Parts: sequence; C-alpha cells; structure tokens
Amino acid sequence: MKMLSSLFFQFLKFGAFTFGGGWSLIAQMQKEFVEKRKLITNEELLDLTSVGRSIPGTMIGNTAMLFGYREAGFLGGLVCLVGMTLAPFLILTAVTFFYNALLGSFIMDAVMKGIRAAVVPIILSAVLGLMKSGYRYPVFIVCTVISFVLYAFFNVNCIYLVVIGMILGVLITEICERKEKANGR
Repeated sequence: MKMLSSLFFQFLKFGAFTFGGGWSLIAQMQKEFVEKRKLITNEELLDLTSVGRSIPGTMIGNTAMLFGYREAGFLGGLVCLVGMTLAPFLILTAVTFFYNALLGSFIMDAVMKGIRAAVVPIILSAVLGLMKSGYRYPVFIVCTVISFVLYAFFNVNCIYLVVIGMILGVLITEICERKEKANGR
C-alpha cells in the first residue's frame, strides 16, 4: 500500500507539472526514477517511452501505466495512470469553465509564453539524455536520420516508420550481436 501511495503522489506531481507534452514527463521521470531513485536505467525508460508512443492513446498515460505495471503490477499501473491524469483533468475542468474569460487575456498569453520558454529546455534535456542510451549501435543513428527525412519531407506515415523501425531493430541488433560474438566481445 505504501508503494502504491508513493507512486500515486509521484505521478500526481508529474501530472500537475507536465507542460509541453510527453517529453516533459520523460524528463521528470528521468530525474526521479533514473538519477535520484535508480529504479530504472535510461535504456529501460527509453523502452517504456518507445512502447508508450507506439501504442494507441497518449504517450503520457501509456508510459505512466507501463511504469506502474513494471513497479507494482496492474494496480500499480492503474494508480500511476490515475495520478498522472487527475491534475490535468482538474486543471482542464477549471480552464474549460473559465475558457471565455481567459481567451485573449494578456495575463494568460504571457503565462503561456513563459511556460513554452521553460518547456523547450526540459524537453531537450530529456531527448539528449535518452539519445545517449538509445543508440547502442551507430547504424541506428542512420536509421533515425532516414526516418526523420521520410517523415518530415516525404510525409511517410509514422505507423509505417514504427513498423519498419521494429523490423530493422531486430535485424540490426541480430547482425551486430553476431558480429560481437564472432569478435569475442
């Protein structure tokens, strides 16, 4: 019960301060669970994030559920998901109620500009931290560049890119690990 309570309040805190989308959550999880508590590694966080982004639904909710499940089973996943979504739900309810009053407000516009300015370095920090552990083999950097080009400039559907990435991940890892074994590593 203590662990479930801890997970709930940690994800409630994450949910209250996850501005800028899922990468902001990943930055917070990296600080708390990788660096501070050492519950998971950067590689494990990257795996959770990859799965969370690859399945239907929001990355934030999916990643919270996956992490909670990893730590405390189904109930842990549910607790993290509820904790993660409760604060945004309450905030969104209040914003919706006052939406017309807030729309076009100088103060609200200024607040949003400040939040955006703070979110960019948080997201960049998470991306750079995960990149260090995300590329076990250099050829994956080439795959990333090709995927980016296909998505950004040729409008290739991200579902195809994820499926191709999974297939290439298996093939590349298999080939590279066989080479390592052959070289005695």
